[in-house]
Amino acid sequence: MNTKRMQRGLAARMAALVVAVAAATGIVGYLIGTRVASVAEPVAVPQAAPASGAPGKFLADESGRRVLYWHDPMVPGQRFDKPGKSPFMDMDLVPVYADAAADSGQVAVSSRLAQSFGVRTVEARLGTLESGFRATGAIAVDERSLVGVQSRVQGFVERLHVRATYDPVRAGQAIADLFVPEWVAAQEELLALAASAQPGSAALVDAARNRLRLLGMPDAEIARVEREKKSSGRVSVVAPVAGIVWEIGARDGMAVMPGTNLVRIAGLSSVWLIAEVPEAQAGLVVVGGPVEVYAAAYPDRALRGTVEALLPEVNAAARTVRARIVLANPRGALKPGMYASVAFKGAATKPGVLVPSEAVIRTGTRDVVIVATGDGRYAPVDVGVLRESGELTELRSGVEAGTRVVVSGQFLIDSEASLRGVLGRMNAGAEPAVPAAAADPHAGHGEPAAAAAGSVVHRASGVVRDIDGADVFIEHGAIASAGMGGMTMGFKAPVPGVPANVKPGTRVDFAFTITPRGEFALTSIAPSRAGGGP
Repeated sequence: MNTKRMQRGLAARMAALVVAVAAATGIVGYLIGTRVASVAEPVAVPQAAPASGAPGKFLADESGRRVLYWHDPMVPGQRFDKPGKSPFMDMDLVPVYADAAADSGQVAVSSRLAQSFGVRTVEARLGTLESGFRATGAIAVDERSLVGVQSRVQGFVERLHVRATYDPVRAGQAIADLFVPEWVAAQEELLALAASAQPGSAALVDAARNRLRLLGMPDAEIARVEREKKSSGRVSVVAPVAGIVWEIGARDGMAVMPGTNLVRIAGLSSVWLIAEVPEAQAGLVVVGGPVEVYAAAYPDRALRGTVEALLPEVNAAARTVRARIVLANPRGALKPGMYASVAFKGAATKPGVLVPSEAVIRTGTRDVVIVATGDGRYAPVDVGVLRESGELTELRSGVEAGTRVVVSGQFLIDSEASLRGVLGRMNAGAEPAVPAAAADPHAGHGEPAAAAAGSVVHRASGVVRDIDGADVFIEHGAIASAGMGGMTMGFKAPVPGVPANVKPGTRVDFAFTITPRGEFALTSIAPSRAGGGP
């Protein structure tokens, strides 16, 4: 009986002990969570699955690889310390591994992500880029065909037969009727001498004819006067060529002098096309080379022309150079002012490396293509662009024929590369570094010479969560100079090593640089002067 009572008492005491331990564990966990939350800056974390690994340790996924952080490739600037769904769109967060920073400038993208984001690659090929291009222009009058019809006498315009510009005229068509008072007296003198039977009258008749010629009277009109034996002070001026009236300089009743321009006639047997060539492509125009012209009024008819000249004038507003093209126009179908497009063939070029134009990322200061190196890895490569035509771009350097380049989905790889520092954007966007000796109270205590020599140094405070060989894992808040949010991440230990007074749980002030390979290397780390505890 006593034995049973002792067993029941022992069981009751064990149950009470279990309850007490559970309560104490909950209280301690709550206090630790409150303490850590008060020290570290808040980090925006979406609803995520519980992270694997012990609290305060560096996280790892199911494959055992160490994870620096998780992020949404569409919003690479925001980082999370747990896996889960992205708060920005319906997709899982993507892990960024610690060993990916040492990939010699390459970025690894899983096949699932590559398929989801439509990453597509093509092979750079060796070929000849079509150097031709198209431009637009307008039909203009061939100025070499302009003919002036002038008055050779002093008189008056009795009637002008052409009334408006652009009126068509035929060769030999009457343009104007002129009344010339001086002709009447000279003609009467000619008729009188011709009727005279006095010796030497024949010579005087020739002199009278020459006088009429000097007054501008045509030979045909002189012959008519002698034939009809009737004087007339009126004369008709005819068109010497066929074309259109380009300019009118006289009207009915106007007094005219010798040299007065009655009309100007433009021939339309040939016309000019004045094409506006972009300044960047003016060097491809071959003077004397053939071109194809398509007038807007006749889109199904290809007209053949020749580049006569590249005019020495640049349109400052449109940055274009005018090319003069001569076109045959036997039927007069092309009218001045018509719009037309012209296809320039350009000079033959040597074979070069061709890639789709969409594969080239233009940053303004350089041109980059993303190269697929195999096994889901990609690397950005600086290239030299020679020229572009249609959908192809010719490269002068950077990529060889046979290399596979990314033509779609570059934004995913570019964001991954930016996070690794491969494209150098993280350091390029940071604030200018201050000499370590002037800004850091711990200057001279273990910082490498590279940092003091002018590398970009970022400074922050945080709590050491783990030290694993050459890696120090620090929980820190947002670091504006590096474009980083608050998280726990790994840093390479400084060259002298981690100080003995820095241990897991120690609050520290630290400084680091981002190497060209994307590594976060500590240049100094020391217990924080604000307090050494977590």
